[in-house]
Amino acid sequence: MKPLIYDLSLEELQEWAKANGEPAFRGGQIFDWIYVKRVNEFEAMSNLSKGLRQKLNEQFTLSALSEITKLESKDGTVKFLFGLHDDHAIETVIMKHNYGNSVCVTTQVGCRIGCTFCASTLGGLKRDLTAGEIVAQVVRSQQILDARGERVSSIVIMGTGEPFENYDATMRFLRLMIHEKGLNIGQRHITVSTSGIVPSIYKFAEENTQINLAISIHAPNDALRSKLMPVNRRYPFDDVIESLRYYQAKTGRRISFEYALIGGVNDQKEHAEELAGVIKNMLCHVNLIPVNHVPERKYVRTSRNDIFEFQRILADHGVNVTIRREQGHDIAAACGQLRAKHMELG
Repeated sequence: MKPLIYDLSLEELQEWAKANGEPAFRGGQIFDWIYVKRVNEFEAMSNLSKGLRQKLNEQFTLSALSEITKLESKDGTVKFLFGLHDDHAIETVIMKHNYGNSVCVTTQVGCRIGCTFCASTLGGLKRDLTAGEIVAQVVRSQQILDARGERVSSIVIMGTGEPFENYDATMRFLRLMIHEKGLNIGQRHITVSTSGIVPSIYKFAEENTQINLAISIHAPNDALRSKLMPVNRRYPFDDVIESLRYYQAKTGRRISFEYALIGGVNDQKEHAEELAGVIKNMLCHVNLIPVNHVPERKYVRTSRNDIFEFQRILADHGVNVTIRREQGHDIAAACGQLRAKHMELG
């Protein structure tokens, strides 16, 4: 397998050009062809010499993803199952909002975090993605939007996997996405979501970025969170909250808490009261997520009335809270569902 060219930064492409007897600016031209003109083959890079294009073909691949399945929802959501070079499959979702198009990317093949309500963990973790394999998901999404005269306006790293367990590749991906000579996605239009990998939260606090941080919390205390999220046994609830307070003190940025409401499990009034007590002094926003039914799991959705009651209690305590608008419900757009079906058939 030849290296994926999306794995290289602009500076690395410039160094590669020089190592191959070319001026450094050729690396910049290649970067422009990849991210601005978004070509699918090296042969299309018409301002490069034939010899240089041949070297690119010999040394790199520009093809990271093969489309296995494409599902389109009535609400405009498009979900892809992409095949990788080693026959693994990953999911990517384009979501249409009134403020633009958001792309949800995957950072790992499978997931080892083990959240008991999530389809992503079925089958465990197979491997990390490279930065270039994550980049390719956004570039492919942008190519699709190009045909409609639209662009990717935001990115959420909330697909399959735990990005903070693939930290270096995730950070390289982020740097490539925000590069002003590339796709130039605004930092505040990117959100990375973690289940609470404490050492990486501290590390991320030192990165000096404007990228948004979201935490999958799903419970207001240690005991319940450990039942729902086995990762909590490695990184206990109090340690997660402490790391988030450090992140906030260091960056001054608002934190988003993702809270999946599960019928009769974590959605009672006392849970809302307890959660409000934990986060009351934090600059934060709570995103309530009515849990998607996953056939392999036994959880049920919280009733509509209980969802609104949970929201009301948090709001009464001064917590900024919203209920996530469901998208792609008719095409199994929840993380891992399409891949799980594919694994069954495969």
